Amino acid sequence: MAALPEGTPCWADAMFPDVEAAKSFYGELLGWTFDEGSAEFGGYTQARSDGKAVAAVVPRMPGMDTPPAWNLYFATSDIAATARRISDNGGALLMDPMPVAGFGTMITAEDPSGVYFSVWQAGTHEGFEKIGEPGAYCWTEITTRDVEKADHFFPAVFSFEVKRMKDESVGYHLWHIEGAPVAGRLKMTAEFPHDMRPFVNVYFAVEDCDAAVATVTRLGGRLHHGPTDSPFGRFASVSDQQGAGFAVIDPKTAKGDNPEFE
Repeated sequence: MAALPEGTPCWADAMFPDVEAAKSFYGELLGWTFDEGSAEFGGYTQARSDGKAVAAVVPRMPGMDTPPAWNLYFATSDIAATARRISDNGGALLMDPMPVAGFGTMITAEDPSGVYFSVWQAGTHEGFEKIGEPGAYCWTEITTRDVEKADHFFPAVFSFEVKRMKDESVGYHLWHIEGAPVAGRLKMTAEFPHDMRPFVNVYFAVEDCDAAVATVTRLGGRLHHGPTDSPFGRFASVSDQQGAGFAVIDPKTAKGDNPEFE
């Protein structure tokens, strides 16, 4: 398979203080099954939907106290060059390029606006094996207050083509690769808790948004926004019972006209 274009979202994972609770939560919500955790890689456990790799969960390392959060990986064919662009454009490398056996090579970084993300140069693990269907990754949004910094950084690192929503009250950009949208950038407003740090909001597709929200709350998670109809599907922002935030969306229930971008 040819390498994914530079900057394509290609993988997501999250670190949890209780990985068994995370497996139970996402197993029921998204229908995931799980491989046996790899002791060699700190218990890293791959999740599957219909037998296809869709994400991973991993136990939080001893001594860490950072809250659980979903992390998104962007694809690259030259991780050293991407690392240089991250540094040259004001980002912070939180680790040097690290080979992961023969699976690939990764780095984790922080953009100048405070968003954590990772980059993946594929070896034998090319990333998502299923996208846009129930139980799988569907979309992502860089959600930050300091949009000027993010708007400079990410297109400079990954050469995204930028489209701006004409309705400036929303504060939303679309990032394209080879003419196709791959991610969004959303400005955090006063509606977001003042102490909430910038983040990557990962969307998972579901069969029924309202039913998914009911499952989230029944399992001890929280509803933060929605469910809301949109031209892209009915969606809601939620968090799991350990506090990791994400979104669920039913793409087949799209309503309304697509917003205009320029």
